[in-house]
This record gives sequence, C-alpha cells and structure tokens, in this order.
Amino acid sequence: MIAIDTNVLLRYLLWDDKLQAAKADRLINGTEPVLVTDVVLVETLWTLKGKKYRLDKSALLNVLDSLFEEPNIHFEDDQTVWQALSDYCQAKSVKVGNKKKEADFADALIVNKARFHATEKGSPLNSVYTFDRAAQTISGTARP
Repeated sequence: MIAIDTNVLLRYLLWDDKLQAAKADRLINGTEPVLVTDVVLVETLWTLKGKKYRLDKSALLNVLDSLFEEPNIHFEDDQTVWQALSDYCQAKSVKVGNKKKEADFADALIVNKARFHATEKGSPLNSVYTFDRAAQTISGTARP
C-alpha cells in the first residue's frame, strides 16, 4: 500500500498541471492500493470548495462518489467515510446571522469518526459538542 497527500490527489482530480497529474495518475492507477487519509480527504474538499475552485455541494458529492468508485483508492475506514457522506448529503441549512450555512463534510466526518472510535473502545458516544450551528444539524451533536 502507498499513501498520497492532498496535492497528489488534487492533481489527479483537476489535471491542472499535466506533468504532475500524469505522475499522480500513475500512482493512483498503479499496482498498489492507495490510501487516502481522512486529513487528505478533508483538505481536498476544502480546497475544491474554496475561493479558487468554488465547487458547490453537488459537485463535491460527485467528487466523493468518484473517489469511492476508484478501485485502487482506500480510505482509513470506508464505512465511516461513507456514513459521513450520507450525513453530509442530509445536512440542513441554518441561518447564521444574515447568511444560510450548512454543515461541511468535515463536520460529518468528525461526528462519524467519534462514533467509530467510541464503538471501537466499547463506549457509547453521548455527543459531539460544537459551537457550529450548522454542524449541530448532524445527528449526534449538541451545543456545549
């Protein structure tokens, strides 16, 4: 198994640097399984959502779906990432000040990683506390 960082995954997805993208493609479609850690996944989505690329939620969901379809790509815990994806799909908008805000994929992954960790330790997860009102729309969160 090999692991890739955010820059390699972004070059593979964006093909915005042909030389680096070709190298990323050879790694991801090579003979070894490729680990995409939670940090790499979240950084990638933040970058794609950010000021430069401005992908909306629908486009980000397409990116996540495409990564799940890649036969060589593996996540730290596929089921936890999949459940976070499901929670992210169902996230509701809340009004924060004059703007509507929705939970990010990172918020959903935080909650699901906490659930996974608690289960692994044999301890029920009471709640994930957050001040983020949008994140509070995810089941299992609470205000401090």
